[in-house]
Amino acid sequence: MITLSGLTKHYGGTAAVADLSLTIEPGLVTGFLGPNGAGKSTTMRMIVGLDEPTSGTALVSGRRYAEFRHPLRQVGALLEAKSVHPGRGARNHLLAMARSNGIPRRRVDEVLARVGLTDVAGKRAGAYSLGMSQRLGIAGALLGDPPVLMFDEPVNGLDPDGVRWVRELMRSLAAGGRTVFVSSHLMSEMELTADRLVVIGKGRLIADAPIAEILAGSSRHRVRVRGPHPEGLRQLAAHLAREGVTAETVSPGELLLSGTTVEPVGELAHRLGLLLHELSPQDATLEQAYMELTAGSVEFAASQEGAR
Repeated sequence: MITLSGLTKHYGGTAAVADLSLTIEPGLVTGFLGPNGAGKSTTMRMIVGLDEPTSGTALVSGRRYAEFRHPLRQVGALLEAKSVHPGRGARNHLLAMARSNGIPRRRVDEVLARVGLTDVAGKRAGAYSLGMSQRLGIAGALLGDPPVLMFDEPVNGLDPDGVRWVRELMRSLAAGGRTVFVSSHLMSEMELTADRLVVIGKGRLIADAPIAEILAGSSRHRVRVRGPHPEGLRQLAAHLAREGVTAETVSPGELLLSGTTVEPVGELAHRLGLLLHELSPQDATLEQAYMELTAGSVEFAASQEGAR
């Protein structure tokens, strides 16, 4: 578990992270989203002691990272894929990490096999592609078999097969009871991977909720209703309008409702004795929901004016 309490980091007069309080639970993949400059990397760096908070605390399993005698056994982190000595081979890099934390040598070969680098384990890390470097960084995070794992943009540079592999890895780690905290700018991939989302902007918390709740809260979320009796659908829409639900008529036998969910619509239709042929949620995409949430927090917004 990761617990942040009032976590704040100032650089001069700028607040990179401002009063951030949240709990990252085990057994879930928690996605960490926000625009460039939102404070995601700074937050992760403070969790593992690379940056000192201006105020507040970042605890892993109830302790500060610096208090762990063998931190790789408690927290695995991939924050920068290229942070490896370029002249050192992958196996030797991991061996050095293992020896510093009392991790058996055999574990090095286990994680190399798991990330698919066994055949290039002796190759200098400086000659690795970005995708290979990502795999090496993931191996380093897994090395101590820790209960808490953090990954900052782990799919950068990976091909589609590698992206799917990372997705399956994250979910398997969470299914095993680990705390998995992962940032990404790939909304479609995060929608497939994450159970819960934390969204920040300009260093402040915007949302912390299950992904289904965030999608349902988007203004793009709709409920589709179809039935053989147009007059009954008009009555349904009129009842729902009193509760603040808006209805768009797609055709005489079809409505798109905004501001509600499937359950209350179905219950009302039952009370009205209205036969329905379809009652289904039309969820927004995560990208749409994310853009709505962060609309006021984008630091570098490009002009929408066309080229002249």
